Amino acid sequence: MASVALFLACFLLVYTAEMTPYKNEADAIGILGTGRVAKALGRLLRQAGMDVACVYGRDPARTQAAAAFIGGAQPASLQNLVRRTSRYLIAVSDSAIPELAAQIAACGPGPGIALHTSGGWDVQPLRALHEAGVSCGTLHPFQTVSTPEQGVHALRGCAYAISGEPAALAWAKTIVRNLNGMPLPVLPAARPLYHVAGVLASNYIVALLHAAQALLEQAAGLSAEEALRALAPLVRNTVANVLKYGPETALTGPIERGDAETVRAHLEALNRAASSLTDLYRAAGLHTLEITRRKRHSTPNLARMEEVLHRTGLP
Repeated sequence: MASVALFLACFLLVYTAEMTPYKNEADAIGILGTGRVAKALGRLLRQAGMDVACVYGRDPARTQAAAAFIGGAQPASLQNLVRRTSRYLIAVSDSAIPELAAQIAACGPGPGIALHTSGGWDVQPLRALHEAGVSCGTLHPFQTVSTPEQGVHALRGCAYAISGEPAALAWAKTIVRNLNGMPLPVLPAARPLYHVAGVLASNYIVALLHAAQALLEQAAGLSAEEALRALAPLVRNTVANVLKYGPETALTGPIERGDAETVRAHLEALNRAASSLTDLYRAAGLHTLEITRRKRHSTPNLARMEEVLHRTGLP
């Protein structure tokens, strides 16, 4: 019964908003999406003094929750959002962007601006809006957002990939400036490489730490929590050194020393204990070898190292 009552309450809020006569304000913003990024950016824009008027989502309860989190915004249907606003911030999954853009275009928007927050796409998913006369662009936070609350802190001052048509690009720059961020003007052809950089710096760090955690649990008989606690000082110090001194100076370890026999022993141990991680170790090792070569000219030790890392079967 409680869930039914909540649904009805959300429906009435949206219905009430539908019946209220609003005129389209030139700078009014509509947030399309109810996830972590949509909520965090919506609140930050509101805090920056921008007119976040309403929020659209497919689920009434989630839409109401997003509007409440942002503060001052109202839940709205798509048609009502288009009627009330002329600036659209589309923060939905990548696959949902083209369909949502077509739905907005079908509502008959006037001259306006649309930005999406996808990292992997340029403006192509917004083609329907472009054809409807809306200036289209992108605003992708180069940051990881685990929760809306964490995102409110993390998205202030981070870098943002921006691109698009003149009006959209100007609005994206205004948002970045208001959030004390760093604009990254990424060309369309370079968008996949930009996104790979973010994946390596965030998602793959998580994967590497998960692998290290699992190996430490096995090697020292630790629980998952104990393994992470043991890794924490090493991880924090390594990241601090990279950011302060750069990757080449911060790099230490057997590959940097040219210790091919230790690397060979590592691979043998992985084959016995965790063979699923062998390819991960080899791939990371080969790139570590490239960083090492930047520090010094190639030596017989480094040539031996490359041979060990490439070898699929060890004697």
